[in-house]
Amino acid sequence: MLAILAPGQGAQREGFLSPWLSLAGVSEQLAELSDAAGIDLIAAGTTMSDAEITDTAIAQPLIVAASLMSAGQLQNLPRATVFAGHSVGEFAASALAGVLTPRDAVSLVATRGTAMAQASASPLGGMTAILGGDAGEVAAAIEAAGAYVANHNAKGQVVAAGTAESLERLAAAPPAGARLRPLAVAGAFHTDLMAPARAAIATAARNVTASDPVAGVVSNADGALVSSGTEMLDRLVAQVCAAVRWDLCMQTLGSIGVTATIELAPAGTLTALIRRELPDVTALALRTPEDLEGAAALIDEHGAELTDIGLPWQLLVAPARGTVSLVDATDGPLAAGDVVVRVTTHTEDLEVRAERAGHLVEWLVQDGDPVNAGQPLARVSAEVFA
Repeated sequence: MLAILAPGQGAQREGFLSPWLSLAGVSEQLAELSDAAGIDLIAAGTTMSDAEITDTAIAQPLIVAASLMSAGQLQNLPRATVFAGHSVGEFAASALAGVLTPRDAVSLVATRGTAMAQASASPLGGMTAILGGDAGEVAAAIEAAGAYVANHNAKGQVVAAGTAESLERLAAAPPAGARLRPLAVAGAFHTDLMAPARAAIATAARNVTASDPVAGVVSNADGALVSSGTEMLDRLVAQVCAAVRWDLCMQTLGSIGVTATIELAPAGTLTALIRRELPDVTALALRTPEDLEGAAALIDEHGAELTDIGLPWQLLVAPARGTVSLVDATDGPLAAGDVVVRVTTHTEDLEVRAERAGHLVEWLVQDGDPVNAGQPLARVSAEVFA
């Protein structure tokens, strides 16, 4: 079975779109998506410098448009193809799965990029990759510094985010046995510091109609396969303040029988993670049109149909940093939409609901525990998504 992967911010590089413009229809498609974004994406991907396209407001729509464009060059994708994207790449994956139109996806991402850039201006923040170290000690060091866990990319690969001061404290007291690498982003993405951006995206999302996916689409929140378009759109809005669980996305790809992945342009980062975490999966990075021949061969070879792409459980995660309150009425059956746990932040009470009918399998926190955005709270048995 085949999975198509869409990369996140940081994958872009100067001039990466240039070789694609020789293909029929690409310039026209990018011009249309430029109109949706309000940005000249062709110029961004061909003549702008690396420094210019590091700007969040430009990088995000550019990456999503490039992924959609390169996906359009893939022929005869099997019906059971699964889609997944990292962070902003989840918008491209959602469009390819039929939840959003390409124009709506790029338009929303343009709003997202601008709003995140504005939210990053005050307080100044950033992100730091933490490679290696004990997982518990890494989490404790991040919390002690006053930062957040923003990405769980893979085993031994965590990204912390926070204010410049919190990241300085983390650098001064790093977890034992870990290497810290500051990332070239100008904001504390996927943390509560992005709350103003989440509000802006939520407003824009109200003007978008989401359709139920026609293919499997994997969520960054918990690695779940989402079957509701409305739910997927809600997750896209929430993810700007929630940790990216790419580790769980890869677990899902492995558990449902994915045998090959194709990472869309600008490709490379996710392919490296797949090769490390799922060594039995054939992984191809679609960097230039020269890679299309290899992609076509993979499509032919790994087009097995999927009869059951469900997980036996759903993982409920915290939508924001706060304090947990467990709901009493969880001993019996849960209906879709039942409140399982509440998270109280400094400003609001947030309800975490069962996405589908099932039973509580286990608590992963205790009543009154402090939690970070994206932290697992409970497992609930889930109906199969087919």
